[in-house]
Amino acid sequence: MTETRYIKAINQALDEEMARDASVFVVGEDVGASGGAFGGTAGLFNKYGELRVRDTPISEAAIMGLALGAALKGLRPVVEIMFEDFLPMCMDQIVNQVAKTRYMFGGQFAAPLVIRSPGGGLNAGPQHSQSLEAWFAHIPGLKVVVPATPYDAKGLLKSAIRDDNPVLFLEHKALYAMKGEVP
Repeated sequence: MTETRYIKAINQALDEEMARDASVFVVGEDVGASGGAFGGTAGLFNKYGELRVRDTPISEAAIMGLALGAALKGLRPVVEIMFEDFLPMCMDQIVNQVAKTRYMFGGQFAAPLVIRSPGGGLNAGPQHSQSLEAWFAHIPGLKVVVPATPYDAKGLLKSAIRDDNPVLFLEHKALYAMKGEVP
């Protein structure tokens, strides 16, 4: 095991899953060449290219619609919504489409997608500091994961990507610098 920062453990999980499965791709605002708002996708654009690490316009609703469509066609999108505070912008897609897909179609379709989003306060103002885990914990069909350590972050993200159900993967920004043992 190696001592690794929480955000680096997330990056490692993404890299390993993208190398393992060509259907896994990352999509979101600034996830490409800039490596994400907090570095979670750093280096992935150079390694996997723009088809698998895709920057989007600032439209959370459109990003979520793209991810659901891709998941329904057999891909495994990992969506990064830059701040948890912006999840309400795509609440309709998450609650009424993504979470219910398997049930609306009698199990004939799955929505194997992961939504990554950082939350928690770090003096970043009222639109960049909320923790909305409790909202989403009450949505049938949606798994909510909130890893507490670098070890948990890597393992749970890898499991979330492999899950055939939608997973909301919420990261507290204050944990990004935390170091811990990670395989």
